[in-house]
Amino acid sequence: MGKYSETLTDHVMTPRNGGVMENPDLTGHAGAPGRGAFMILFLRVEENRIAAAKYHTVGCGPTIAAGSMLTELIVGRTIAKCRELTTEHLVEALDGVPPDKLHCPALAIGALRDALSKWSTQGEERRR
Repeated sequence: MGKYSETLTDHVMTPRNGGVMENPDLTGHAGAPGRGAFMILFLRVEENRIAAAKYHTVGCGPTIAAGSMLTELIVGRTIAKCRELTTEHLVEALDGVPPDKLHCPALAIGALRDALSKWSTQGEERRR
């Protein structure tokens, strides 16, 4: 058996939703460029649901897989349900992550939390 699950390997080899989104409603960051892995998450929101998600990352394979799986998990979910997601949920969705790579899904969840932390302010402005 390999170091990575089939699901994680699939998301490394065939990542989903990678790239930059033009005019996102929300953007979240985790990590710092030039100081190791980082991730930028771009979200489009419609009626308090994630309508589209993309990510840009510089990191190892499991970081790519975490961004890819995260975008698949959140599209279609409400903001409230996305706020409930944890690193453990992402690890489970990837069918496991080796202990020395647990920082990868944590990075993705960090970018999600950063993006969603801005929603209450931006969401209020949109309703006016």
